[in-house]
Amino acid sequence: MREIGTGNVLVSIDGHRADVVLNRPDKRNAMNEALLSDLKQAIEAVNADDSVRAITLLGDGPVFCAGMDLDMMLERGEQAQADDDQGGDASQLGEVIETIDNARVPTVVGIKRAAPAGAFELSLPADFRVISTDAKYGVIEVKLGTFPHGGATQRLPRLIGLAKAKELVLSGEFIDPTEAKQIGLVNEVCDPEDVDEHARALADDLAANAPLGIENARKALNAALEMPLDEGLEYEQALGEQLDDTHDYTEGFSARLEDREPEFEGR
Repeated sequence: MREIGTGNVLVSIDGHRADVVLNRPDKRNAMNEALLSDLKQAIEAVNADDSVRAITLLGDGPVFCAGMDLDMMLERGEQAQADDDQGGDASQLGEVIETIDNARVPTVVGIKRAAPAGAFELSLPADFRVISTDAKYGVIEVKLGTFPHGGATQRLPRLIGLAKAKELVLSGEFIDPTEAKQIGLVNEVCDPEDVDEHARALADDLAANAPLGIENARKALNAALEMPLDEGLEYEQALGEQLDDTHDYTEGFSARLEDREPEFEGR
């Protein structure tokens, strides 16, 4: 294992898995400007590392993330009123979320005990979400005088349908973790002390698969809701043909015929 991050975000690489860990446990990993800046840089760094085939996003200590730092948010609001500022620039959180969304490899979020508001939105662009049985998980912004505008109004309907998305966003209530799994919002529910381990295990399983196959499959899946069916099928076929002459294509079928584990190289 090698560690390449310090401060507000810790990064370690174990095999083909990179763990990106929010490191502000005394504040329940609440996101302030420094943490968001470090998080964006950390994700960009591991995404650029060719040895990385899966990323976990975790929180140090007993809580994944308490959301945005409330003192920072209050100060921003007061400053905006004083300046009559109408905003318009992309938020730091939005930039981080976009970085996760554009990751080259699969991402897994481990949600221990809490991920409200901005932390909920931080989890949405990930490919997989592992949550604890006691997690406070939801978009509660309408109870805070605003609404979720870090992507939830757009990503959530694509994940769970418009009706359920409206229920969560407009009520501002937390969703029960078991129900979250039933509607496909999260992939696994487990005890709080097991969340990080399960997230890492899932990432390791993903990293063991053919990296080019995973990359192109994610491209096809992410395009599925954006394209008409006929265009999506053509896109899928084109992505499949890209892999026909690769080392990993030959290795995968050879390993199956020889009854052994494949050794994928991402080429």
